[in-house]
Amino acid sequence: MADATMSNALKKSGKEIHASWAKDLANNQSASKGRISAVELEQQTGEFIKLLTAASEHATAGDISSAEFKSIRDFLDGVSRSRVAQGFSSDETASFIFSLKKPLFAALRADAGKDADALADQVWRATELLDALGLHTVKAYQKSREEVINRQQREMLELSSPVVKLWEGIIALPMIGTLDSARTQVVMENLLQKVVETGAQIAILDITGVPTVDTLVAQHLLKTVTALRLMGAECIISGVRPQIAQTIVHLGVDLQGVTTKANLADALALALKRTGGNSLKQ
Repeated sequence: MADATMSNALKKSGKEIHASWAKDLANNQSASKGRISAVELEQQTGEFIKLLTAASEHATAGDISSAEFKSIRDFLDGVSRSRVAQGFSSDETASFIFSLKKPLFAALRADAGKDADALADQVWRATELLDALGLHTVKAYQKSREEVINRQQREMLELSSPVVKLWEGIIALPMIGTLDSARTQVVMENLLQKVVETGAQIAILDITGVPTVDTLVAQHLLKTVTALRLMGAECIISGVRPQIAQTIVHLGVDLQGVTTKANLADALALALKRTGGNSLKQ
């Protein structure tokens, strides 16, 4: 059953509802911090009123999963993404929808006149619909926010795992901080890509800045070594301090076949010797 009452109220008082709603949003503290322009806010509220008017003619109030509400869902997804980029919080984003209640309820009250039962029914329908749209907006905001956070984490991992060319045929990756599964994947990708780009014969993994080595970290290192070997490059692990050496032995991790050195300088000297680069010709 279509919500004809809401549709009539929006058609009859759409301009007034829009003006009141946009004004309330503009006066809201969150909208006055310069994160969104008055013009953009005016456009968004106007477009939403237009979409809501069209959808309420045919759709059942509260059922926003129907095809009639697809345009509104898509629109709110876009609004949520823009709010994330503009630095709005989830409650500030949700207020875009919930702040519409006041002017819409006023229009429904005027349309119902003295019929209290009709007004109660109309307000309840409108509440169901706006609450559902508000929840959809929050979910869309959270999804967009998670995507941004994941992308930022990925970028931070890449920045914290720089691969540098030390010499012709020799690259190195100085690692600082905890080595987990996500970072290991980035390390592998960066190293393998650099091997392809430079044609490096030897890659040095310097773990001087890795605070601790446990079984999982050791396994990650071995996976990286294996991946490099498959690409035709030799791997040298440097920065193996006495404490780390003892830990690896205590854990029973088999690093047999993996070349290790106490520091980066020793690893580079060995790499130069193996590549014939110790003639100081780059």
